[in-house]
Amino acid sequence: MTDRYLLVAVSTDDEDTTWKSLEELALLLETAGGEAEESFIQNLDHPDPATYVGSGKAKELRDLVHAYEADGIICDDELSPTQLKNLTEILECKVLDRTQLILDIFAQRAKTKEGKVQVEMAQLQYRMSHLRGIGKDLSRLGGGIGTRGPGETKLETDRRAIQRRIASLRKDIEDMKKVRETTRKKRSNARSMVAAIVGYTNAGKSTLLNRLTGADVYAENKLFATLDTTTRICKLPEGEEILFTDTVGFISKLPHQLIDAFKSTLEEAKYADIIIHVIDGTDENADMHMDVVYKTLADLKVSGKPIVTLVNKTDLQVEPMKFHDPRADEVIYISAKTGDGIEEFYDALLKIFREGREFIDEVIPYTEGSRLDRLRKFGQILSEEYTPEGVHVTAYVEK
Repeated sequence: MTDRYLLVAVSTDDEDTTWKSLEELALLLETAGGEAEESFIQNLDHPDPATYVGSGKAKELRDLVHAYEADGIICDDELSPTQLKNLTEILECKVLDRTQLILDIFAQRAKTKEGKVQVEMAQLQYRMSHLRGIGKDLSRLGGGIGTRGPGETKLETDRRAIQRRIASLRKDIEDMKKVRETTRKKRSNARSMVAAIVGYTNAGKSTLLNRLTGADVYAENKLFATLDTTTRICKLPEGEEILFTDTVGFISKLPHQLIDAFKSTLEEAKYADIIIHVIDGTDENADMHMDVVYKTLADLKVSGKPIVTLVNKTDLQVEPMKFHDPRADEVIYISAKTGDGIEEFYDALLKIFREGREFIDEVIPYTEGSRLDRLRKFGQILSEEYTPEGVHVTAYVEK
């Protein structure tokens, strides 16, 4: 049976923006397997520190929960332990916040060992910080949305047990980080350019990776369809090779616990040579989502890299929306699904690829084998042809 919830937000400034955020919260709930019965906004100068919405609105919500026969409410911001505790006592039903909902989705979608460890870490960090709010109610809430995933082995209210588990997971993540750093070093030694694909969740990053590299990454029209980072090689039409790596989708109010736990994964963008920013061209909130992506990149200290912005899903647009991205070196309209615009994208990549490199086309005598070895090690060989005079090489090397 589907869990049914009332969605609640506090608007402190722009009510239109708050409604858009609630619409996204409803999509998140649908992704988690639940259903939004109704949405409500409370206009306040700031969220009430005791009950988030104010005591009067909280009592009104209690009546609405009964009237709609809902399973509980979901608040559009992360609740403090005090707010969570007080709302649960007043409403006498399940109370979740945006962070718990996103963590629940990540718990469902994590498939690899690294993903599962990262999600459990984020869940336990949240639980640790909210023990005062959820402690005695943890078992009463039962299963369902907000309680699933690796962290559901709930260590009840034992703070020390949670601390021990977090310490163990942190060590696992550090070990995985070392493996990831070793992989990055190997890529760097191979002298292949690395492009990180970033974007708001459901912009089409996985579909793009599949289009460019023939990868078989799971792609679906849902928020956070995939969490696992995949790196694949792509050979451009003129022979140059670029490594594409996708990243976890960004979202407004992305829980800080997830940024902390997924840091080594998200940092793929930090160590890339170029950023590929994918925008959903059918999304009327695309400008707002674009700002979220750039803010997240800034939080990760990603800067000073060439950026190509791809406005995706042109196949679904009757009249393509025009986007202005002053931070991008190129803005290209594409359909990752049909391949429309990909050739123009390749041209942009080729231009960036060649800007920092020098083309070599010469015959290297057989007596200069060490020079050929250096080219193979530090350059990117496009072709090698053995001739009577030596090896005819075409390659790109760093200037």
